[in-house]
Amino acid sequence: MKQGDFTAVAKHYHNRPAYSSMLLEKLIRCINDEGKSNDKIKVIEVGAGTGKLTKMLAKDFNLNITAVEPNDNMREEGIKYTRDCPNISWKKGSGEKTGIESGIADWVIMASSFHWTDPKQSLPEFARILGGGDCKNGYFTAIYNPRHIVEGTIFDEIEKEIKHIVPELTRVSSGTQNVKKYEDVLISTGDFKDCFFMECDYTELWSKERYIGAWHSVNDIQAQAGEKRWKEILEMIESKISSMQNIEIPYKIRAWTAKKA
Repeated sequence: MKQGDFTAVAKHYHNRPAYSSMLLEKLIRCINDEGKSNDKIKVIEVGAGTGKLTKMLAKDFNLNITAVEPNDNMREEGIKYTRDCPNISWKKGSGEKTGIESGIADWVIMASSFHWTDPKQSLPEFARILGGGDCKNGYFTAIYNPRHIVEGTIFDEIEKEIKHIVPELTRVSSGTQNVKKYEDVLISTGDFKDCFFMECDYTELWSKERYIGAWHSVNDIQAQAGEKRWKEILEMIESKISSMQNIEIPYKIRAWTAKKA
């Protein structure tokens, strides 16, 4: 498996966690400088994956969204998952080349995927598609939903065992490892300014099957571990949770937002 290629894990992405509706509501208020009704806010979600956040924004908040996703398998899963949402359209594109026309968006958002882009290319691209009509500036948000791993919990034990199995492992998400300073990254190219941060606690209750299914969707560990060690990791996790009926998983929803300069 190649790191950053989600073709093989797309079918497992439905097991992944959602995002906090409360935080999303606050975010929408913050980016809506013009006081538009939600259905008039033009949203471009880049790296939309299988549509987990996309569907929340469309159904819960009545936003109109163009979902941009480079991976064909992920996009196909997303189209199926959001087929009951007429306010979502899908297209192929990436963070560096969205394929969206200039100056049409009020809000560009990436969910758990901004770290896969090259900010020197993606941030100018987002600024290009923002601002137009009565939207003078527009905003970009990088939002993440990492697990909140507390020392001494079963989740902490699992993480430590993974690191024991793959000592050289380097994570690329916004979890406890390699957390980038997005407040600096988002303004680093001069295309955005006035970055602000939001964070809230969020909990989901899962079955064991869904928990294991979510692990199957983790690309970076699989790619670095290789097939043999990845199998060992899955067996370890299954053993750890064998006596549990349901699993309550704590998350920290984190969002960095900056205004077009």
